[in-house]
Amino acid sequence: MISASELRAQFMTDGLSRKELNTDPWYQFQNWYQLIQSTDIPEPTTMCLATVDKDGQPWQRMVLLKLYDEHGFVFFTNYSSRKARHISDNPHVSLLFPSHALGRQVKITGTAARIPSADSIKYFSTRPRGSQLGAWASPQSEVIKSRAMLDTLFEQMKDKFHHGEIPLPDFWGGYRVTPDTFEFWQARESRLHDRFIYTKEEEQWQIERLAP
Repeated sequence: MISASELRAQFMTDGLSRKELNTDPWYQFQNWYQLIQSTDIPEPTTMCLATVDKDGQPWQRMVLLKLYDEHGFVFFTNYSSRKARHISDNPHVSLLFPSHALGRQVKITGTAARIPSADSIKYFSTRPRGSQLGAWASPQSEVIKSRAMLDTLFEQMKDKFHHGEIPLPDFWGGYRVTPDTFEFWQARESRLHDRFIYTKEEEQWQIERLAP
């Protein structure tokens, strides 16, 4: 296991230069993401998802990245949740991967859309049984009277599905965020951080340095 504190000191000294960036932001993200997973940083799959409601109010929450490839970044949720309602009204979202222990961030803007049900079923089947039951039990983002109510709903689902496999709820599944921009941010001394943004123009990614 790699020490995050040692890497942070090295990265802050070395910085981030244009010549070391991959021309494809997907490969650049993969390099950084795989490094995070090799360190002692807890919850390396955590990302912040920002949405905007119909009144223009931004909202943020931490979700877990479950899949990424050249088509986008996938997370799962209840389709009646607050975030899902926001995406229905306005599919433009942003993602933030905060790696404070390394002095790094990756910021992404893009558009969110539901993934095919077959893909959600495939992922749901891999979840621990308790998490599967939790998806059925929780009326996500709705007001509930007490924790006891939630526990009761969970026990009811345990009774309902006590035999065999638990099916995918029709109100639950994945979203894929297809990026428009990637920004890679590396902390440096004196707040003179290194920032590079990738913007897609006519199917080609353009890279520019931003002032900190």
